[in-house]
Amino acid sequence: MLNEILQSPPLPDATKVPSGERVYRILFVVVFLILTTVANAQTGKEILAKVDSVMNAPKDMTAIEKMTLIDKGGSQKDRNTKIYQKGSEWRLVRFLTPADVRGVSFLRLASDRLYLYLPAFRKVRRIASSVKNENFMGTDFSYEDMSQSSYSNDYTAKLLKQENNQYVLELKPKPNADVSYEKLILYIDKSNYVYRKIEYYNNGKQFKVLTVDNIEKIDNYWFGKKMEMRNLKNDHRTTLILTEIKFDQGLPDKIFTERNLKRPE
Repeated sequence: MLNEILQSPPLPDATKVPSGERVYRILFVVVFLILTTVANAQTGKEILAKVDSVMNAPKDMTAIEKMTLIDKGGSQKDRNTKIYQKGSEWRLVRFLTPADVRGVSFLRLASDRLYLYLPAFRKVRRIASSVKNENFMGTDFSYEDMSQSSYSNDYTAKLLKQENNQYVLELKPKPNADVSYEKLILYIDKSNYVYRKIEYYNNGKQFKVLTVDNIEKIDNYWFGKKMEMRNLKNDHRTTLILTEIKFDQGLPDKIFTERNLKRPE
């Protein structure tokens, strides 16, 4: 209908068109455009739900991960891990090299069920909620970062703006949410709903930033193959590069158990 109005031939003499009809046509077009824009607009909540859906789309996943810790002076430490993921809850990270961390394993069964196995002590330690904000194995990722599986569960989302083909969301914790950040700013690719950057805030200041690159569609799943977490306070960074990524292999539940934490890869 809008096209018909816009494309209708002009009258021979516009002065002969009743003023009321001209006003009606203008108002109709304006109202139509406003209603169309509102109908097509997405809320922050809807966008964040799509982000979570993309994150948790695979039934399961395995990958080899090269982890590099880089300090302010440029010195590096390289580590290799293997990642197992099943559904949105279960996650296992096992260190392969170097020798001083080989066998260290991290298991997530739920947001409040996190476990760490240290071969030197031959004990599985349950990670208390009070220390979830501590760094994981000297990296710039906290235990909370390592275990995050759904932002919609813990945060409310507000759409701040749209720029550079990205949605920019502000996330704030829901009442009683067990999270340590006071605010997150997410930059989300409009084309696939993969987040490209996350800014972390506490005490009113940004202190960490995560960037995600090398995004590819693998077996119909969008996935970022490179991540970097930078601590803005000490300019320390941790990069993660994932290879040998495989989806939907039918991983057995027994992989994601405390008992399996103690078993060598």
